[in-house]
Amino acid sequence: MADAGFNLWWGLIGLLPLLLYIVLVLREMDPLPATIICVVVGAVINAKSLIAVGTDLSKAMGSFLGLVGLIIMLGRGLGEVLSETKVAHTLVYKIIYGIGVNTQKKALLGIMLATMVIVGLLGTMAGGVAIIAPIVNPIAAAVGLTPAAVAVLYQSVGEEALTLGPFTPPVVTLIGLTKLDYGTMLVTAAIPIALVTLLVTWFMVQRIQRSTAEKMPAGLAVGKEIEAFQPTDHSRRATTTFIVLFTALIAYGIYVKAATPFVITVMLGLSFVVGMVGGMKFEAVCKSIVKGMAGNVGLYLLFILLELFIKYVETAGGFKALTYLLMPLINVGGKAAVVIAGGAIGAFGISGAVVGELVTLNKMFAALLAEYHVSMIAWAVALIVATRVTNFIIPGSNMVAMMGFAQSNNLKAMLRNGVVVAAAQTLLLVVYALAFR
Repeated sequence: MADAGFNLWWGLIGLLPLLLYIVLVLREMDPLPATIICVVVGAVINAKSLIAVGTDLSKAMGSFLGLVGLIIMLGRGLGEVLSETKVAHTLVYKIIYGIGVNTQKKALLGIMLATMVIVGLLGTMAGGVAIIAPIVNPIAAAVGLTPAAVAVLYQSVGEEALTLGPFTPPVVTLIGLTKLDYGTMLVTAAIPIALVTLLVTWFMVQRIQRSTAEKMPAGLAVGKEIEAFQPTDHSRRATTTFIVLFTALIAYGIYVKAATPFVITVMLGLSFVVGMVGGMKFEAVCKSIVKGMAGNVGLYLLFILLELFIKYVETAGGFKALTYLLMPLINVGGKAAVVIAGGAIGAFGISGAVVGELVTLNKMFAALLAEYHVSMIAWAVALIVATRVTNFIIPGSNMVAMMGFAQSNNLKAMLRNGVVVAAAQTLLLVVYALAFR
């Protein structure tokens, strides 16, 4: 017995769904079927009846993860409207041609800024870069940037944009878990990590450009076959409306310290106003929102199931057992050890859906965070590092997708940059852990 009323061995059995999840995801199983399997295992361990599981599912729909899932679907709906009205395309056009791209370094800056803005607004790397690439790739090719260099920029900047955008899934989840307001989280955690990442990438991408420029076969230009985009009057008006309204809503939300549900109002409001200003009829906007949301139904289901998965591990005493196992390390290192352990376990032990990873890590360390009064700023850094490092050092879907958009097959270049970025982020995590002891 670990303490009165708690059996450590039974608690370790309660960890089985979590361990199984890690194994399945590391074996590259999709997070949704992996989560379903783990929910079934957790239900068996907790001796849940079919009726009890159904009741738990209905409650999960009203949970924080259920809310995040709905917000992600609405974000995809807004993204569909921005794509239909060409607002996203116009933003990229304004950024690239506003900078006046006529040198490689200006092109690098333009790609970084365009990726940061579009991915940060849409909350999806693949969706954002899919819009950016047709406009940016021909310009990059014209100034001699190699596909390898462009792919590295897409991933590095895209990963950080997901931790900076006000309505991206990771940011919404981080704010909900740490109870930090958006401004505080941004200034004290997300921006420092982003600055370190972008600084490292800036130097690495120039080295990669030099090393790959001579090896690029003649005629291999990034996206050279794609025609340049030209904004219309409708898209310009819709873009101006979007920028003004979006900025006003963000400022209002920060001023009143709006809670997470405010995002639902923002997403729907922006979708309808921008859509109609952009020339879409009301019915067309509705259909566009639904079309976008349909693309993320799988994620919504995943988050509801994750709520059950985490609940069943907790009910069986799994997280409490893990706390006991970590206590010797924590007793030696104190608060700093909690922060470093959280970041390291997330970065090198747990992967899969980012929101699921964030919630799982937070639940795993909840007791230690409370007992040691760990700073939520330091913990926010740990959670961000935990979810970013994995994508930089393991050739997952994000990395491969960015290579595809840039028409690059140079995995070595991605990993060269990724390892250096991961090392820099881990070092920053240690600094935060020691500074907030």
